[in-house]
Amino acid sequence: MRFAIPVSDGVVSPHFGHCEQFALIDVDEAKKTIVRKQLVASPGHEPGLLPVWLAEQGVSAVIAGGMGSRAQALFRENRIDVIVNVMESDPEAAVLSYLNGSLTTGDNVCDH
Repeated sequence: MRFAIPVSDGVVSPHFGHCEQFALIDVDEAKKTIVRKQLVASPGHEPGLLPVWLAEQGVSAVIAGGMGSRAQALFRENRIDVIVNVMESDPEAAVLSYLNGSLTTGDNVCDH
């Protein structure tokens, strides 16, 4: 399974579409461990671009601080699960917390 986490200044970005990079994190679901992490530059913020681009990268789930409802719907159309409103700032810790069922979420900071 591959996760995508929007990152700015090394931490989970509160605004999904305005991140600098994506941490692409591959996990072994059975062992609940990270097997690979790669940082890739964001291709930019255009309506509909990121869901398709991340699907092409093999992403099956996105963990984000905030994301608008339209973007969430576009991800679902591309068969990508969306976990939003995460409170964790470390991308790897967020993935591991998700795998262990302990990921904390709060209010969505995106209002669009």
